[in-house]
Amino acid sequence: MYRKYTKEKINEWFWGWFMIAPIVIGLMILNIIPAIQTLYLSFFKAGAFGQGNIFIGFDNYKKMIYDEQVWQAAGNTIKFTLIVVPAIIVLSMIIAVFLNSKLKGKHIYRTIYFIPAVATPAAVAMVWRWIYNNHFGVLNVFLKKIGLQSVNWIDNPKVALFSVAIISIWSMVGYYMVIILAGLQEIPKDYYEASSIDGASPICQFFKITVPLLSPAIFFVTVTSIFQSMQVFDIIYMMIDVTSPAYDKTVSLVYLFYNNSFKYMNQGYGSAIVILLLAIIMIITVIQIKVQKKWVFYM
Repeated sequence: MYRKYTKEKINEWFWGWFMIAPIVIGLMILNIIPAIQTLYLSFFKAGAFGQGNIFIGFDNYKKMIYDEQVWQAAGNTIKFTLIVVPAIIVLSMIIAVFLNSKLKGKHIYRTIYFIPAVATPAAVAMVWRWIYNNHFGVLNVFLKKIGLQSVNWIDNPKVALFSVAIISIWSMVGYYMVIILAGLQEIPKDYYEASSIDGASPICQFFKITVPLLSPAIFFVTVTSIFQSMQVFDIIYMMIDVTSPAYDKTVSLVYLFYNNSFKYMNQGYGSAIVILLLAIIMIITVIQIKVQKKWVFYM
């Protein structure tokens, strides 16, 4: 059936697309086009300075299947995510609930907790390298004072990944706290007042009212923190050197991509590693979208 477009509809359509055009163009230039180029490059053996690429089909992917370091990096990335994401959700919720209460100076505390989120990764790494220092670091000085042995927080393969995870949690929890705090302030007070009249305890109110009504914000925090954790690079790069004994136990897929693409000048293989990471993130995203229908409640 022929649909007639009025001048008002065309005008509305034009201004709608005009307003979102910067975002669409930005996504195309910064995300979609580079992703297509990366997929294309993964089928080539890259030449010097991006010239003379040789098509090799699926050879990069075949090599990746038998590369133990790739799967070690994939395991490290998933392990890092499993450590960081639950800790961020729990800590950001606890802090947000306290800062949403009648606490004196809560605006100052909100600012203090948010400061690490805006600090540059280089500055964060410098501070934490000093904290983790074997000889005069704050943590080891404290351990010695209570009669315990010092720990090699950075170079010990058994603890290095947890040390890096702590830094990531510390730097990210303030940002997600703000998001959950915004969700808390959207919950109507009437629910709490009605439940108090019925004799509900604060703990019961938290699990029966706060958590269900906060589930959209928790879902957003879960999705975005998983994306961020799966793409971890800067903190590990600045804390763990390639020559460190803990390198194999901490290297992430993005760190491995960086080494192959820019240190070993094998952009084709590095691109294949990124496509593997993309595939893992897509699988996790599909699972999250399917599962969220069972636990996310929208008001």
